[in-house]
Amino acid sequence: MSLAADFARDGAVVIRGALMPAQVETLRKGIDTNLAAPSANAKVASSPDDPGRFVEDFCCWADNPHYRALIWQSDLPRLAAALTGSARVRLYHDHMLTKAAGTRQPTPWHQDQPYYNIAGTRTVSFWIPADPVPREATLEFVAGSHLGPWLMPRTFMDSQARWFPEGSLEELPDVDADPARYPVLGWAVEPGDVVAFNMLSLHRAAGSAGERRVLSLRFVGDDVRHAPREWTTSPDFPGLAERLPAGAELDDPLFPLVWADGTPCEMPQ
Repeated sequence: MSLAADFARDGAVVIRGALMPAQVETLRKGIDTNLAAPSANAKVASSPDDPGRFVEDFCCWADNPHYRALIWQSDLPRLAAALTGSARVRLYHDHMLTKAAGTRQPTPWHQDQPYYNIAGTRTVSFWIPADPVPREATLEFVAGSHLGPWLMPRTFMDSQARWFPEGSLEELPDVDADPARYPVLGWAVEPGDVVAFNMLSLHRAAGSAGERRVLSLRFVGDDVRHAPREWTTSPDFPGLAERLPAGAELDDPLFPLVWADGTPCEMPQ
């Protein structure tokens, strides 16, 4: 079965050796540059008593030349088009996730798309490790969960519903209690490997004994449209609702084209 067929069925696949060694070095430089000078969107997602530290940052591509090189000078746009079956692909955002060695903080089961301001099904996130990640610390997915339903998004630290109103979406199932009903996928990965998943795929990650530097690049395809929310999304795009109506294609400088009609797009200046 093809990679695209596996992705359509399971909502998550691993792509071995998607990046060349020089591109892995570009990835490391990009993350280290980001960690040395976090943006205003950066946050620490672990508790003060955690022996490690979990740092996240969002939407840094415009100011990080290493991220820009990965987005526009790698095979990722072509892969995004192939996996989503899209003629046109846009960057949605970048998301750096670094767990220092010894970080206990897990990332609980969740879907990404309910936190976002988009509607549509042709989405893909590339989870790109700069360090080896063993099976016990990698992303895990519930196979087929990208087919729905949408599940209630909650804050990771205190489980608050700050997005959709309480009771408006189904709650997360107890995945571990019924493995036959909720088959879990996950892969040990090396630098150069990429995990691709649909933005509605239910996923989680444990803490990390070793340093785990990861960049996620998120892309949207042909059917994705703007879905403004009455609340602050994660990440937030201030002012976008005034520029872009509900139901519109994400035709905005925040979301540049990376692939169009079989051809990679030029990097924006």
